[in-house]
Amino acid sequence: MRRLQVYTSLWAMQPHDPTGINLPYDQVCEMVAKAGFDGMAIDLGASDVAVAHAVRPHMEANNLTPLIVAFPKTIESLEDTLHMAADFGAPFVDVIGQVMPIVLDEMVPVIEAWIAMADRIGVPVQFETHRNCITNDLYTTLQLLDRIPDMRICADLSHYVVDREFWYPLSDHDKGLISRVLQRSDSFQGRVASRQQIQLQLDFPQNQKWVALFRDWWREGLADWRARNRTGDCIFACELGPPEYAMTGPDGVEMSNRWEEAQIIMRWVRDIWDDLGGDDPETDTTPF
Repeated sequence: MRRLQVYTSLWAMQPHDPTGINLPYDQVCEMVAKAGFDGMAIDLGASDVAVAHAVRPHMEANNLTPLIVAFPKTIESLEDTLHMAADFGAPFVDVIGQVMPIVLDEMVPVIEAWIAMADRIGVPVQFETHRNCITNDLYTTLQLLDRIPDMRICADLSHYVVDREFWYPLSDHDKGLISRVLQRSDSFQGRVASRQQIQLQLDFPQNQKWVALFRDWWREGLADWRARNRTGDCIFACELGPPEYAMTGPDGVEMSNRWEEAQIIMRWVRDIWDDLGGDDPETDTTPF
């Protein structure tokens, strides 16, 4: 069976809206499940292992699958997270590696060591396209992908739009670079950025060109994933971060409702998936 699974993030739910109120974990998990999300990412950079264990029973009570996001500061420290992810039943560990050599030849052994560790423990790893980590730069990440055939990506393209300060409209060259990332991506994250802002409001008129760009990329990524996978779960995480990711006015209040926007993105992605053929591989008509 091949299916789309849409997650949100515990980090994105604290606070979950412009009121700034942090809800208890039982209410968070109930909200997420009732809204139709399949799982929730637990970000060990924004929280810690104690939080992961505290929220776990509430996720299980609401049939939410956990996804572990790791920020390992040493090669060895990822091992404990992989064992925890196996115990939690996470589909993979999303690695935002804080081991950051400057030279490409020194980066390759780091990635290869983490992949080998994941293979030994039996929990897959994906490397998120993210700033301030080993995949910080788009060009370097593309070189890593060329050097390491087994390296798989969790595509959060918002970081590269900001990092590279892509002009709009993007050139065919720049579009091609992003396509190379998508062709190695096994999961995706939902956030819309511009060349100066990491997280845009979805309904502001001036942001619509960027919204359209990201929706096109999500379609491209999902179509490519379907072409490569006849079975399995395609995971898309709606990750709209709280301030200072979310822009605020002079009163400190967020300029949009991220909880509502996360559900909008979920609907968009489910519609794209259904348009590409839906969950049933027997009726897949994906053109590629």
